[in-house]
Amino acid sequence: MSRLTILFLAGLLAACGGPPTPPAADTARPVRIVSLDYCADQYVLEFLDRDRILAVSPNAEKDFSYRRDAAKGLRTVRPIAEDVILLKPDLVVRSYGGGPDAAHFFERAGIPVLDVGWASDLPGVLANVQRIADGLGEHDRGAALVAETQARLDHLAKRSSGKSALYMTPAGVTSGPGSLVHEMIVAAGLENFQQQPGWRSLPLERLAYEAPEVIAAAFFSDRTNHPDAWSPMNHPVARDQLAERTVVSLEGAWTSCNGWFLINAIEALAEGSDQ
Repeated sequence: MSRLTILFLAGLLAACGGPPTPPAADTARPVRIVSLDYCADQYVLEFLDRDRILAVSPNAEKDFSYRRDAAKGLRTVRPIAEDVILLKPDLVVRSYGGGPDAAHFFERAGIPVLDVGWASDLPGVLANVQRIADGLGEHDRGAALVAETQARLDHLAKRSSGKSALYMTPAGVTSGPGSLVHEMIVAAGLENFQQQPGWRSLPLERLAYEAPEVIAAAFFSDRTNHPDAWSPMNHPVARDQLAERTVVSLEGAWTSCNGWFLINAIEALAEGSDQ
């Protein structure tokens, strides 16, 4: 953001009456909240009453948004500084919305920013849920959601099918240890077929002579992220997995952000692997 732009927006804030001042009675509880992207939308829509939501992102009602039903009828705003500042929020919530410099810019404009952040394991996800709830002034709602999610995880921890599962997307991507997908598979009582760490293309050579018992098929029902001409999913070996194995379809909204709603994918995997 250039110095000239910052000066211009500072003048815009002055014309609008300056940055908002949180209520003196409860400065920790923001009341005019804007969400800049669909990952941030989920927390705002989960924890806040509608009268405290000033605007959500344009993607809040898309199929890949878990709390899309709650977003209906709410104002939307583009993650552009000028548009957001004109709404005079007292808190901006974001994951990636507005670009890498957004948090710094809004804070310089006098608007606090709550970053959703990222977690690499399930305990981290739950800790993050509580942190965001606290940042929204909704500690009790966060604690209740964390407790409910942990109870569901604890119930699943009592089972182990011993079966192997391969995570698969339409783009021919899978994931091994060190990712939330791996944590999800293990939490469902399964073993991850992909043992190489990180995100990788489907192991076609291995699949030619060895196969998982379960396919965790993510995003296949969505209209995005479908294979191009060079995708490993176009290979017959990959297609055979979907035709010959137990396939558990995972909604994109369950796994597109690292939120508490991952538990839905975990439970679906656990239940589907028993069939």
